[in-house]
Amino acid sequence: MNFSHLTSNAQDLPNLLEPGWTDGLSSIDSILDKLPPQARAWVESLSWQQRRYMLSLCHLICAAPPEVQAEFLDDYTADGLVTRKLEDQETKQRVKQYLKDFHIETELSETVLRTYIRQFYTHSAQDTRRQPDLYLQSALKLVFSTEERNNVFSYILGFELLKMMFCMSWLQHEKLYRLQRNQEDFINTYIKPIQHAHRLNNIIIPKDEGVFFAKRSYYVQLPEIQTKKLIELVIATFTTEATIDFGFSIIRHPNSLHFDYDYIFEPEPDGIFS
Repeated sequence: MNFSHLTSNAQDLPNLLEPGWTDGLSSIDSILDKLPPQARAWVESLSWQQRRYMLSLCHLICAAPPEVQAEFLDDYTADGLVTRKLEDQETKQRVKQYLKDFHIETELSETVLRTYIRQFYTHSAQDTRRQPDLYLQSALKLVFSTEERNNVFSYILGFELLKMMFCMSWLQHEKLYRLQRNQEDFINTYIKPIQHAHRLNNIIIPKDEGVFFAKRSYYVQLPEIQTKKLIELVIATFTTEATIDFGFSIIRHPNSLHFDYDYIFEPEPDGIFS
């Protein structure tokens, strides 16, 4: 889908949307009133032919399924978003350090950023099954809002941590949550959904779980999940918002997630659950 014939003046609209731009829309005037003066002047200056192009684009986006919206927005915006994120060196370096602290080897290269931006749209499209009216709004905010663009790094950090936790054994989960200040909240928010997904997808199959003296080899079993399946599981288990919140909480307060790599991943003595 190529819209390169649209007026090039569109690049002059970095602040197209204001906070709360969808609130109380009841007429054409109220829609235009929500635009900054510069953006409204640009819209009203369009020729009839250019207005037809813009209206056609609006119709196509609104009528398209969320997955198609995600693909279009990725093709149309990702290059610009990647460029802007590469310019945000301070946040990038902080996230790189957090990844290193958690022993996660993902490099924040241009390719990785582009992949994550595309994945963000896809993940948002999955979330529309819960809140379908919020998808396009959230995608537009990502494009036009500096604050929302900052969520990209929070999303990456949160998603990488969730991937790591999906690949932990249940014993390692126990060690991780025992380090947290609010253990119950951490268990309910992260551990239970991940272990439920393990069960549901036959990744970890508890045997004789309710028998106290039974062998519990499943408890120390390391999940074997291919990369594509791992990404699908995280997207299916956690919303975009939950993923962003997880990463943002660590960026804002590094000690919000207590982590001791040597303790959590220390090999267990042979036969501990035999």
